[in-house]
Amino acid sequence: MFDYRLEHVFSYSVTLQSPPEILGAVPDGARANFYVAGGSVTGPKLQGKLRPAGGDWLTVRTDGVAVLDVRGTIESHDGALIYVTYSGVGDLGVGGYEKFLRGEMPPVIALRVVPRFQTSHAGYLWLNRLQCLGVGEANTERLEVSYDIYAIR
Repeated sequence: MFDYRLEHVFSYSVTLQSPPEILGAVPDGARANFYVAGGSVTGPKLQGKLRPAGGDWLTVRTDGVAVLDVRGTIESHDGALIYVTYSGVGDLGVGGYEKFLRGEMPPVIALRVVPRFQTSHAGYLWLNRLQCLGVGEANTERLEVSYDIYAIR
């Protein structure tokens, strides 16, 4: 076993624009684009907001697993711009693909992601060195997504 620890960096909540952009069935599964309307960032290492740009270019596989492809921009409380990108998964359950195509989503979906950050702001260069783990959930009825973000040390 390798020695490691998880350090809570921040938490955030995002509201998504309504309605999402549904592309439907494509060769890799079903595609939908969810765009960020805004959000808040709170925590011991970073505070600020999610800018209303970016989103999730989601693919739902035929086995019901949603594969996330998220990009966005955090604006820290002191004006730093921080680019965030992550992949991850959410399980829509048995029959999730077919239900997604019919517009039926579970009310809450557990999400597991691996965020990376990029910034040129001197006060936040430490973020460029992190590999993080995000544990969260999507509330599909309210179009809200929330995460706790941990650095793997």
